[in-house]
Amino acid sequence: MEKTIYIRMRNRVQVPPEGKVLLKDAAQMIATEGVLHDLQSMEIYQLKKEDGNIVVIDIMKVIRLITARFEDVEVQTIGPAQTIIEVVAKKKGVSIPFFLLIWFLLFFGSAMTLMNFHDDVSMKSVQEKIYTIITGKKEAKPLLFQIPYSIGLGLGMILFFNHVFKKRINDEPSPLEVEMFNYQMDLDNYVILHENKESMKRVHDD
Repeated sequence: MEKTIYIRMRNRVQVPPEGKVLLKDAAQMIATEGVLHDLQSMEIYQLKKEDGNIVVIDIMKVIRLITARFEDVEVQTIGPAQTIIEVVAKKKGVSIPFFLLIWFLLFFGSAMTLMNFHDDVSMKSVQEKIYTIITGKKEAKPLLFQIPYSIGLGLGMILFFNHVFKKRINDEPSPLEVEMFNYQMDLDNYVILHENKESMKRVHDD
């Protein structure tokens, strides 16, 4: 009697260097209990040094392995047709000098950017004019506007990025997270098209 196996490939899987990729790592499966146990322990790829840090597993390779082991089975695929295997090495500890250097560059780079922007739009003269219009007095340093503006600028950045250090303010993703997600999707699509050997074929003239 023909059995049906339902498989949904994962988008991305992280595996240590030279590790084994099992089918249960690369895909979600629905099958009968006996078949499912064998499927989960099935090895579909062995990482090698020459593979680099990205390997693409195509669903056609998985189907060939399944049909070679099990007779009279029907494989139904759902979702993506490839899984990106990302080789992840053991994380090293954070270097304090390197962290301080990056912090220094980001802090002063951001400060210079804000100062140059405010200078380009003449923020100081605008605040002076608003102060004069409201109070009728001229003030070279209208702290009544400058101090609340500085505080509001920091609060606005926190609300924009939706984070206070590592704590998220609400469940809505920030614009930066959306852009990073779009970048990751474009990167995955590029890898699938250019690193997947199953998706490319060169036909040579005889």
